[in-house]
Amino acid sequence: MVEFIDRRRAPKVQLSPPRRSPAKHADAGNSTNQQVPRTEQTPTDFVSPDFPRKPPAKPLHPPVFRPPAKPTAHATIQLVAPPSPGFIYTRRAGVRCRPLHSHPPPPPPASGPYAAQPTQRARCNSMPPEKAEVFRSLEGWAARSLLPLLKPVEECWQPADFLPDSSSEMFGHEVRELRARAAGLPDEYFVVLVGDMVTEEALPTYQTMINTLDGVRDETGASNCPWAVWTRAWTAEENRHGDILGKYMYLSGRVDMRMVEKTVQYLIGSGMDPGTENNPYLGFVYTSFQERATAVSHGNTARLARAHGDDVLARACGTIAADEKRHETAYGRIVEQLLQLDPEGAVLAVADMMRKRITMPAHLMHDGRDMDLFEHFAAVAQRLGVYTARDYADIVEFLVKRWKLETLESGLSGEGRRARDFVCGLAPRMRRAAERAEDRAKKDEPRMVKFSWIFDREAVV
Repeated sequence: MVEFIDRRRAPKVQLSPPRRSPAKHADAGNSTNQQVPRTEQTPTDFVSPDFPRKPPAKPLHPPVFRPPAKPTAHATIQLVAPPSPGFIYTRRAGVRCRPLHSHPPPPPPASGPYAAQPTQRARCNSMPPEKAEVFRSLEGWAARSLLPLLKPVEECWQPADFLPDSSSEMFGHEVRELRARAAGLPDEYFVVLVGDMVTEEALPTYQTMINTLDGVRDETGASNCPWAVWTRAWTAEENRHGDILGKYMYLSGRVDMRMVEKTVQYLIGSGMDPGTENNPYLGFVYTSFQERATAVSHGNTARLARAHGDDVLARACGTIAADEKRHETAYGRIVEQLLQLDPEGAVLAVADMMRKRITMPAHLMHDGRDMDLFEHFAAVAQRLGVYTARDYADIVEFLVKRWKLETLESGLSGEGRRARDFVCGLAPRMRRAAERAEDRAKKDEPRMVKFSWIFDREAVV
């Protein structure tokens, strides 16, 4: 029988070390003595052996048991040992205690490949719960307007359509032709192509991010809700992008695939923090921007591949860019609907994401050696014209025009109008900043950085 004690009336008894009897004291050090079995429970008896123990700075008060509302045979009992941190454990008949929750959570590792990286904010669930009804009301619209943008699998392209046929007797010849075309591409191009491929391969992180958004997540993993169907099918379509680029680079022989694969694993393990706060308003603004940015990047890699004589790679990158534009259309439509149903909330979300600046999804990229790998990759992409600060400003301007923010008046408060004016004036300011940055870059001495992806050869950043 467990005696439940009201914590407010519990006597504060100081735990002190047990006194040893003279007989026990006299026999101390005798190797034949057996240890006296413990008959009293202490707070540490309820702690899982896997849980890290830290000795308290001061003696603890005795544990106090708090009864559940309706005691049952398998009732959960909360063990509180003031004044230590409130760890909650469960104890059932015949079952060893295990921790349920801990407050505060254990700190992240201070070093190593998965060390905590600086993120924008730790805020979560910033959307008021009542606004989830907006997304429930849009489920029918999503089925009619979003799902038709997905292509049936039987009509989709597949990576094998662009690669040598391994079952053909001409496979070896086709691989040699691919390598001959790849030989004409510069190292800097492969740095950007690998960076794009690594970004695409971190797809599990992006699906996870979308499934953190309140009101639109896939609650079961196979939900028939239109939002969940879209997310799974979008993921399936995106999965081909990194697949084809990775296979191409493997056959080309131009990159160190082991280092590329390590980078992918590190990136997926590191995750991402786009600053969307589990808020679908912020999340769909982010995906609208990001899908267009990815389309721009793949479109420019297609242009450069064609300029260097690899028409097959150019077609592959161009096909990926077309997928991204179709996905961008879907996410842009969602924000358009939000602007109609909740103009104030939607325009504040756009302004919020623009103030944070859209974080690229691979911003935590590294290869285990270069912790500034993403910045170096982005610098090469800027220099080659694959994705630049001017492109960022162009995307902001495009979205402002698409969503007709300049003429948006109805449903806005003073705060909403200020947010609208901020977003509408952002692109010109960004272009001026980009021009100043380009002028400074022209005056700086070129800097060479080694990239493990290309066997530690150097590229200008």
